Amino acid sequence: MTDPKAPVAIWPDIPEPLMPYSPAVKAADWIFVSGQLASDFKTGIAPEAIPANPHLESEQALQSKFVMETLKRTLAAGGADISKDVARIWQWLPWETPTYDDFLNDNSWPDGLSITPYLDTRNEYIFEPRPASTAVSIRALPVRDAHIEIDMIAITDGFEPEGFSPGPEVPMPLAGYSPALRRGDWIFLAGEVPTDWVGDYGEARNMGPESALAKDARVNPHVWYGSEIEAQTDYTLWKLQKIAESAGGSLKRVVKAEVYIGHPNDYAGMDKVWKKWFPDNPPARVVIPYMGLGTRGSKIEIALTLLADDSEIEIETVHTTDAPEPFSHEPQAVKVGNFLFLSQQMACDSNGVLADGMIRHENFPWYGLPGKNQMAYMMKNIASICEAGGTKVENIVRRACFHDEGDHFADSIEEWAKYFPGVKPASTTMKIGGPLVVKGANTMLDLIAYVPD
Repeated sequence: MTDPKAPVAIWPDIPEPLMPYSPAVKAADWIFVSGQLASDFKTGIAPEAIPANPHLESEQALQSKFVMETLKRTLAAGGADISKDVARIWQWLPWETPTYDDFLNDNSWPDGLSITPYLDTRNEYIFEPRPASTAVSIRALPVRDAHIEIDMIAITDGFEPEGFSPGPEVPMPLAGYSPALRRGDWIFLAGEVPTDWVGDYGEARNMGPESALAKDARVNPHVWYGSEIEAQTDYTLWKLQKIAESAGGSLKRVVKAEVYIGHPNDYAGMDKVWKKWFPDNPPARVVIPYMGLGTRGSKIEIALTLLADDSEIEIETVHTTDAPEPFSHEPQAVKVGNFLFLSQQMACDSNGVLADGMIRHENFPWYGLPGKNQMAYMMKNIASICEAGGTKVENIVRRACFHDEGDHFADSIEEWAKYFPGVKPASTTMKIGGPLVVKGANTMLDLIAYVPD
């Protein structure tokens, strides 16, 4: 008997991608849309997204319009309306700063980057209450001169979206998205940073000349103790708790966390605080380094997906001995209804050390395919986790792929494609421009899979 909720690829009338992924995949009543760029996938950037006179037209605005039109057609082909059905949106913006040295020196600020042309364009397509949002700068996208890549999740469950803000204690963001968006049982929390903005620039509370950090997210620079990453993580989770409560949820019902940090050196401090807020049954989690964050002084941004407190859907932590234990405070995966949310995947063991055979031998630099080998290692573990969660690897519906430098992209994605003879997952790929938390790992995966009833 055919499963009516099973993943289905959506192929609208848009430029066909060069790589083995579907423009979008619909599973149950969720639509997972691949990262879209302003490309015709023939010449590079599409001619209509290139300004005739860059002094008169914004490249970012033209590319944003092209991408939004593509997303609009893609969602319509899946039975969704871009103006009201998007629950979660990601915006990836390549920029030359922060550099690797900037991150090493605790600077995650993309100096000179403005996303106002994009926001103005977005507002023409997506209406309030707008989806929970993350916008970060990264090192590079797979199409030369691309200024933005956007991917999203839309839901066609018949419910109307509800936007929430916790009020003056945690003020509204400046970029026009919803701090919390509820769709039926589900609550999506936008990426939050450790600030206490109120209104425009001049009304920020406790703001020093070089930082917009909240007072409670700082450490005293005149003493030799205190941890900036711990203070910022703690304050950001406090904010998210307040926002979740305003939407009828709590951090006890979080199923997936996305954590964006600057340098990997901040990972351990973040994880220490994470254990305090999630002592038992922590959510699935992915931690992505070298992210340019949109508020000066921030070292971390956190976005959460959770169930409302009044939801009757059960949350199940998934574990198998056929894959390595996570090396930090997250489970292998979390199963919720028809979806399996996997934690970050890298080619490492349970100690966070690269597995054997994953890089070229120093004395044989021409031999071996590290991208292929690392992807095959990860996919073996992913298949075991999927099986333990009641599904199979072919049912993966969304992939976000983060490469260190992108040198091994070709053999990596060729190996990935072997596991999907049918519906190929929606996919977003980017270069972050620095070594991952696991030394020697060239790729990190963030995955969601469909689970049959």
